[in-house]
Amino acid sequence: MTSSHVPTFGLWYDFRNPAQWRQPLGSLYRESIDQVVWAEQLGFTSAWLSEHHFADDDYASSPLTVAATIGARTKTMRIGTNIIVAGLHEPVRLAEDAAALSLLTGNRFELGVGLGYRAMEFAAFGRTVKQRPSLLEDAIAVIRRAWSGSGEPFDGKRFSLPGVPVTPLPEVSPRLLIGGQSEPGIDRAARLGDGLITLSNDHCQVYLDAVERHGGSTADARIYASQWAIVADDPERVWSQVGEHARYQLNKYIEWGSFEGPNQPSQFPDTQSILDAGAYRLMDASMAVDELVSLATTYPQIRDFHYWAQLPGESVESGSARIQYLADKVIPVVTEKLSART
Repeated sequence: MTSSHVPTFGLWYDFRNPAQWRQPLGSLYRESIDQVVWAEQLGFTSAWLSEHHFADDDYASSPLTVAATIGARTKTMRIGTNIIVAGLHEPVRLAEDAAALSLLTGNRFELGVGLGYRAMEFAAFGRTVKQRPSLLEDAIAVIRRAWSGSGEPFDGKRFSLPGVPVTPLPEVSPRLLIGGQSEPGIDRAARLGDGLITLSNDHCQVYLDAVERHGGSTADARIYASQWAIVADDPERVWSQVGEHARYQLNKYIEWGSFEGPNQPSQFPDTQSILDAGAYRLMDASMAVDELVSLATTYPQIRDFHYWAQLPGESVESGSARIQYLADKVIPVVTEKLSART
């Protein structure tokens, strides 16, 4: 490896609570936070929080509040958003809340932002979905200016900031990460972000090419790689238990318009079709170790691998079994192999 770090491992949360598997929502939140605290003791070092609004399955709408709670309950865990739809927020408030999180957690917070795609969310917040690119780019500009302490006014297409410094400042500005899955989105992350949050490992090279194109340093590039895999001792058996939860998750994203471009996937009719398409992959520890070591060796820019803690409607206890397996069989082996190469 060309760099001296080993990727961290994290868990990803959306707190979805579909009707067919309904759980008491307060318990789901509190048990999930307890799970994060426990996972930190097992060797996980990042937690990622997702955001949507007006979802009939209670998809989490307040990730920064959850981030503050995790920050108060953990000691070293890095906490990030994957992702906040920046264009739906007032960017000064987003900058202020992120600064407070950074101060509260001893600089453990990272702000991941993205375009969003769900038209009803934009309409409900008085925004226009077609203006997503300029909404996001203006929000990033305002947030950067706020964290810099600049008193210079900003007048963008969608957002403006009068000539007043935003206070208090973070002691260390949080990293501003950008989620992207299309070529324009990945290019935007290379141009404006401190790192890319990926939905597919295939996008690592696309991002590095974009960093080079914009005159950046690929040695300093940062990739935060979400993993869509079920890792277990007997992954086929676990898939037979959780596959319908994964099908619900993916079909909801498809229904909401998450996948951009001409090749829109159709709804998955059954759980086997998900595996056939590679939308989820089944791995035991040795397969996961081989893939993660290979990825991190090829792309030393990868700073973090994170997995869904549990799928929509799956119990926290069920997700914890896979978390324990990753902690026992995958994280220490990957860390040891990569440390030996560093």
